[in-house]
Amino acid sequence: MNSDRMPPLKIDDIVAEVPIVQGGMSVGISLANLSAAVANEGGIGVIGAAGLGYTEPDITTNYAEANKRAFMREIRKARRMSKGIIGVNIMMALSDYDRLIQIAMDEGLDVIFIGTGLLLRLPDTLDIEQIKRSKTKIFPIISSAKGAQVMFNYWSRFYAHVPDGVVVEGPLAGGHLGFMPEDMDKPEKQLEKLVVETIDVIKPFRERYKKDIPVIAAGGIYTGEDIARFLDLGASGVQMATRFIATHECDATIKFKDAILNSRKEDIIIIKSPVGMPGRAVRNQFLDDVASGIKKPFSCPWKCLRTCDYTQSPYCIALALANAKEGSLDKGFAFAGANAYRVDRLMYVGELIDSLKEEYAKARGA
Repeated sequence: MNSDRMPPLKIDDIVAEVPIVQGGMSVGISLANLSAAVANEGGIGVIGAAGLGYTEPDITTNYAEANKRAFMREIRKARRMSKGIIGVNIMMALSDYDRLIQIAMDEGLDVIFIGTGLLLRLPDTLDIEQIKRSKTKIFPIISSAKGAQVMFNYWSRFYAHVPDGVVVEGPLAGGHLGFMPEDMDKPEKQLEKLVVETIDVIKPFRERYKKDIPVIAAGGIYTGEDIARFLDLGASGVQMATRFIATHECDATIKFKDAILNSRKEDIIIIKSPVGMPGRAVRNQFLDDVASGIKKPFSCPWKCLRTCDYTQSPYCIALALANAKEGSLDKGFAFAGANAYRVDRLMYVGELIDSLKEEYAKARGA
């Protein structure tokens, strides 16, 4: 690429002027306000679908409906605030992930990003024919080329269809990770290698189905120079999440944002999540207590995560993340990427994207 201007991200008939996907951050961090702001700047704004019902009055008695109601409200609000590209991030670990996927398609969202597991055999509640007809694009989030190959082979064989693209998330990402802690520093697990390998795996499916099937690089991407590097490797775009926390438009409280702004390199740690996966977060007293064996008692009105054994869990992750989002960091914690400590000031989404464009152009020699 010789241009000093970022190329658009094309997903069949959808074109994002800026090849940046704002990573979906659940339990209220990226809602309509942040996602619409990113979409208005030409990127893809993403609502995090998990745990949205926690502010609803009937959350403890009717969790599924409360979550559905809040989810639909944020989707419709984002649509009112932006004519740009809006997506959602849905975790397969959620007990109602299939219902949320159906809602997202019914609401006509542009993209669904699906993480925390491979979506192989579709549940009976989802209709492959509707998926084929839908304008909504399906992007699994994977952590290896092998994962992409397994999923694409399965869909091609059983559904004569494949996902519209993939997000390759490396070991420097925030939140839940698809890597064991002991593997994160291995050269073969680094994002650069994963992106190249995944592009090779996807190429035959691009030719067979005559689809773009863009590969999006994610995890630890911080500067415009980083964006240029991954586009040079063949990625069609990048996903960035942590940097968007430190924006005025982010839906979290200022205390949550301060946890990122005030973090040091040594504060960014790997934790064991009740979901059953490792995660990257900002160290605080809450996490120190959990690490020392202190349990945080809670009741579970509804098993929101299929992979969580709440009888053995030292704390409720949904409650901890909801508390943190509202600024009660003594009762929760903030997920964040490996470069979170580099974030040193709040800015508007437009400022952030403009600065990334400038860094990109500089990396191109402009």
